[in-house]
Amino acid sequence: MINHRGVRILIAVFFLMVFMGTGFTGGVLVDHFLLPATVASANAPTQTGGLDLINQAYQVIQRNYVDRSAVNQTKLEYGAISGMVDALGDTGHSRFLSPEMVKAENNFTNGEFEGIGAEVTVKDGLVVIVTPMDGSPAQAAGVKPGDIIVKVDGVDMTDLGINEVVSKVLGPAGTKVTLTLQDPKTGAVRDVTITRAKINIQNVTWGMLPGTKIAHLKIAAFSNGVTKDLQTALQQIQATGATGIVLDLRNDPGGLLDEAVGVTSQFLGSGNVLLIQDAQGKQQSVPVKPGGLAVNIPLVVLVNQGTGSAAEIVAGAIQDAHRATLIGETTFGTGTVLNFFDLSDGSEILLATEEWLTPSGRVIWHQGIAPDVSVSMPADLIPLIPTMEKTMTAAQLQSSLDAQLLKAIDELSKGVSKG
Repeated sequence: MINHRGVRILIAVFFLMVFMGTGFTGGVLVDHFLLPATVASANAPTQTGGLDLINQAYQVIQRNYVDRSAVNQTKLEYGAISGMVDALGDTGHSRFLSPEMVKAENNFTNGEFEGIGAEVTVKDGLVVIVTPMDGSPAQAAGVKPGDIIVKVDGVDMTDLGINEVVSKVLGPAGTKVTLTLQDPKTGAVRDVTITRAKINIQNVTWGMLPGTKIAHLKIAAFSNGVTKDLQTALQQIQATGATGIVLDLRNDPGGLLDEAVGVTSQFLGSGNVLLIQDAQGKQQSVPVKPGGLAVNIPLVVLVNQGTGSAAEIVAGAIQDAHRATLIGETTFGTGTVLNFFDLSDGSEILLATEEWLTPSGRVIWHQGIAPDVSVSMPADLIPLIPTMEKTMTAAQLQSSLDAQLLKAIDELSKGVSKG
């Protein structure tokens, strides 16, 4: 069987959510879908001699393990497959997805789901909040970047894996979940009760920064339709007479390559968006699409450690073209192209088969995109977003702690952004 759904990139970030129509799911994958490609089936003939040893181990467990309730064939199979993929050492990229994870990930690109709306990752063996989504129940409840999930509904999570923690947090809209969160700096523990909700992801938001003629344009993720939404936003921004744009890619985990190409093409008039390099070193260029709406307006791009995948493609292409100043922190460093390999029960193995580079050939995998101007911020500080700024005065904006955004305003106000 041949699958034409495409190639994906993966970072070790998961959304705590239940997608519409999927019921309770396992971990939900973030960051995906790169170049369209023919994807091989895992049912193709292969050498299977090593499976004898795996079968022996399975039989030993089946016959002898004392906790009979834990001897679940599917669970053991998934554990074995996960172990094989993890043994490759491509941590956070190549991995195994259960059928539930596959369904949930596919639905993510439609931009609609039910859940609390937060991204998590594993750090030092603990499940940690990367960031609550803009306008999400998690954000409204006070969940902060860096918070460690200690308990879910009173059940200790410290010895559980990320998939198990995510499965405990998930649930349908209207239901509640209580997270016990620990502050990574002070060690203080607090309980936060969150009502899960249906969330329509608004991936593109913008607003004029108070006291300026500069537009703050935020892209939260690269799901379906982002380029179209961006074009609408750019038309509105230009109609206001804006003198510059702050393109905010902070905490953007990425998404579809087609959308990354479309977004980049709004700001570049020519050249390439990225290079794809295979295992033999052969490179394929992905060109800018003509007709960009904002190829000349002064531009600054904000990035941080939560900027990954498709967002890194955009940042790297703009930086290589000397189109704008990048301000913030070095990005996440997602750089492999993952192929889907379907298994017979609807699960999948994602394996790294290619690597992507910036147009000038810079490696992003494990290195990230370094900003032109380095500006750090506290890990627990939530960056300003356009919806927050609507009620702010110019004085409040200037007194805010978002040093990266303030530096971007300063760059554009002085007219020193590259263009």
